[in-house]
Amino acid sequence: MRLLAAAIPLVLLVSCSRSTPSTTHAAAPVPPPARDTAPPKREVRVTGTVQAVHSFKVTVPQIQGQGGAMTLTKLIPNGSRVKEGDLIAVFDNTQQVDNARDAQAKFDDLGHQVDQKRAQNRADAEKRMADLKQAEADRDKATIELKKGPVLSEIERQQDEVKAAIASRHVESLTKSNALHDKGDGAALRILELQRDRQRVALERAQSNMKRLEIHATLSGMVAHQNVFRNSSMGHPQEGDQLWRGQAIVAIFDPGEMLVRCMVGEPDGAAMVPGARATVYLDAYPDLVLPAHFEFASPVASSALGSPIKTFTAVFKLDKADAHVMPDLSAAVVVEAPPGGSQPPQGGSQAPGGKQ
Repeated sequence: MRLLAAAIPLVLLVSCSRSTPSTTHAAAPVPPPARDTAPPKREVRVTGTVQAVHSFKVTVPQIQGQGGAMTLTKLIPNGSRVKEGDLIAVFDNTQQVDNARDAQAKFDDLGHQVDQKRAQNRADAEKRMADLKQAEADRDKATIELKKGPVLSEIERQQDEVKAAIASRHVESLTKSNALHDKGDGAALRILELQRDRQRVALERAQSNMKRLEIHATLSGMVAHQNVFRNSSMGHPQEGDQLWRGQAIVAIFDPGEMLVRCMVGEPDGAAMVPGARATVYLDAYPDLVLPAHFEFASPVASSALGSPIKTFTAVFKLDKADAHVMPDLSAAVVVEAPPGGSQPPQGGSQAPGGKQ
């Protein structure tokens, strides 16, 4: 009875235990989790300056025959919109008006002198021609008298021969002197004509200078005043300032097309490929984001004296215009570098930074 009581729990334990079925197939391997095969995104950040694609700088005109500073009498307001041909600036033309008036007076006076000299030369030439014809008539008369030689006395014949010789020499002398007189009168007339033409040139120069003192726009766009040295400081030009020739006073640019010119390190040249996209951030407007694209780059990299770092110039063109974008603003450009590095240029062209 004790043995039976001990065997019953063992039978219950065996019947309650779960038997593991045997199988002849191996378990399938668990696949590893899928990975993102896209390469990491790489960006290149460079800084540069905003510039206009189409721009024109208005400088103090360089006029002929006048030195020193010129007075600005009229200037278009800063930020104005202009069209091609609009008046931009006017400089004082008092000196040029005086020069033109003096040149006009001298030109008119010399013109009258030329007309008077031409008439006088014509009258003198007619008088000399009449004297020559009279001398030729006297010579012909003396020649006719010589034909009476057989019927005349010896003394009369000799007198007629002397008269004929004198008349012939007189004709020769008048012929030579008339030619020299004509040449001298022509030279004197030419001197007056040259003096008149010189005054005409001075008059045209003064009139041209007067036109140059009025500066007109050569393209449509926006006006931006430039800084000039005035009153021992730098500032925008104002009416009444004394400015020197060659100074830039106004810049006219087309705000519809702007670009950013940057200096890029040679290692980052791999990101400068045709069609590369970029994003432009202006330091003056941190919240403004503008799309752009890579336009072109310098094929040669250079470095400063004593510096091992080489850089080259790259230009990015803005894809859209914005009223906040002005020339000379500092900007940051973030370029989306191509994955896996850049591809070599096709056709054997030179890549930015001087690498083949």
